[in-house]
Amino acid sequence: MLRGAELGRAFPGLLRFARNDKLRAPMAETVLNLRGLRCPLPTLKTRKALKGLAAGDRLVVECTDPLSTIDIPNLLRETGDVLEADVQETGVFVFRIRKGE
Repeated sequence: MLRGAELGRAFPGLLRFARNDKLRAPMAETVLNLRGLRCPLPTLKTRKALKGLAAGDRLVVECTDPLSTIDIPNLLRETGDVLEADVQETGVFVFRIRKGE
């Protein structure tokens, strides 16, 4: 039977371990398509989606509203969540967010 570090080496990236060596599920990633919505809806829907996530989960937000490049980073400063990346791809603004503790 594999335990702890042996299991992690056998299945890299498949499982994450808590400090007490019990298994827990990998962090979830949710994609939120907010294309076509105008201010303030992208920010409000992002806030609502973040409330439903567990600490460490990731949220990928796709917006077309240029004001979201200001509003979403400001929201994350208020909530304490982490903006891991923000990219503009052909008129679509993509924000990769990690839910804070």
